[in-house]
Amino acid sequence: MTALQTFLSENAADELISWQHQQQAATQFGVSLAEVEEAILTLQLLPARYQRNQQMLSTTQQLQLFRSKVAVIGAGGLGGYILEQLARLGVGQIVSIDDDIFEENNLNRQLLSSPANLGRVKVEVAAERIREINPAVSLTPVQAWFDKQSGGELLAGADCVVDAVDNVTARLELAEVCCQLKMPLVHGAIAGWYGHVATVLPGDDSMQTIYRHWQGGKGVEQQLGNPSFTPAVAASLQVGEVCKVLLGQGRLLRNRQLVFNLLDMEVDEIPL
Repeated sequence: MTALQTFLSENAADELISWQHQQQAATQFGVSLAEVEEAILTLQLLPARYQRNQQMLSTTQQLQLFRSKVAVIGAGGLGGYILEQLARLGVGQIVSIDDDIFEENNLNRQLLSSPANLGRVKVEVAAERIREINPAVSLTPVQAWFDKQSGGELLAGADCVVDAVDNVTARLELAEVCCQLKMPLVHGAIAGWYGHVATVLPGDDSMQTIYRHWQGGKGVEQQLGNPSFTPAVAASLQVGEVCKVLLGQGRLLRNRQLVFNLLDMEVDEIPL
């Protein structure tokens, strides 16, 4: 057992390691907080921040999440909530891809936006936020526009990709790239009171089916707008799907589309 492992074992209380002891270990042994977290989980102990995960996730599964890499395309309405939830869940490597800056019209719904962040690059703000809430998680900010030409490089090494873009063209290109790279894609879209989520595995044509009647333009969100609560609902459903993809657990929204209507509080499932 290494000196770090011995320190962690000696400071475990009910198999939990406090944040204070995680920081102390990083300083004392000259390692990163990420290395400390992996050491804790490898010992079948648990960082105290994850203790409320214990009834649904084993320590082995928590380690699996920590060793996973998720790429999120978009850091706005959906993306901000997705990034936050992935970090709090304990996904160890997150790549945030977006080329945009925060504007005033983002303030009504985008979790990472604030008056102080107006004009700032979204992915840079995302990186700061993740360092603040879970410093053991690594978020790589990529200020870039996603397209088919750059997609392979941007998504390299990802175990799962999350669609948080705001236009149909980019969604279809993202689905095409993920299929080529054989990467699972968790899709989500919102407009007004409404939204939908689906998980697309390599070889599926779910995205083409969903948007088979699309004839151009940004989509229905241009007409219906987006309030504060709709992106939070869709993002939470997407992160739930990501968790299942990474752990190989549960029944995915594969070949089916979950559609929600918050105005009438209805949820429907559409076969794809």
